[in-house]
Amino acid sequence: MAFKKIIVMKIHKEGFSTLIIAFVVLVIIQFFAMPVLPPAGDIILLFVSIAFYIFLISFFRSPDRKVNNPNDNLLLSPCDGKVVVIEQVFEEEYIKAECWQISVFMSPLNVHINWFPSGGRILYSKYHPGKYLVAWHPKASFENERTTVCYQSGDDKILLRQIAGALARRIVCYATEDNPCRQGQEMGFIKFGSRVDIFLPLTCDIKVKLNDVVQGNRTVLATRK
Repeated sequence: MAFKKIIVMKIHKEGFSTLIIAFVVLVIIQFFAMPVLPPAGDIILLFVSIAFYIFLISFFRSPDRKVNNPNDNLLLSPCDGKVVVIEQVFEEEYIKAECWQISVFMSPLNVHINWFPSGGRILYSKYHPGKYLVAWHPKASFENERTTVCYQSGDDKILLRQIAGALARRIVCYATEDNPCRQGQEMGFIKFGSRVDIFLPLTCDIKVKLNDVVQGNRTVLATRK
């Protein structure tokens, strides 16, 4: 059943080039390794190659997460993962005010698509080059490679920060300033281990707690008053 799900799995557009390159490289490795490896070595290498490729396919999966009944007062999780931070902080890059910060860590096994928690209009979108500290490191939010997006949703400004981790080396962001966004719309994609920070007004009622496992476009992180 699990293998059948992999066969019919929809692949995200960000994964096509990686999967093609990986397939070619694995075939070449197998071709040149076969004459020099013992029969058992061939089988082990083939098994490892297939397992690795299945992992890549799973990583770039694109599940159907459409929001059928949008409600901008319910702020949905922008990604799959585990809640690792909930605290009040001063957001100093764009909002310049005290906010709730919720950070969601995505392991390599999670879906790595990022979605908008609610609808609105994009005010700010900026890419920052940086380090590649592990995504749960306290300084990762402002020292790692990252992209910051802030949008106006009703009377509130909501800021999202895509943060690269120790494995991630590419952040993709589709947000363009002055464009509208809708709840559940794809905001971007982060390749391999990473994290998303969400900054919300203090008037929001937080609905998750530390170590909760959340699902993008499904789990309600907070409600707006």
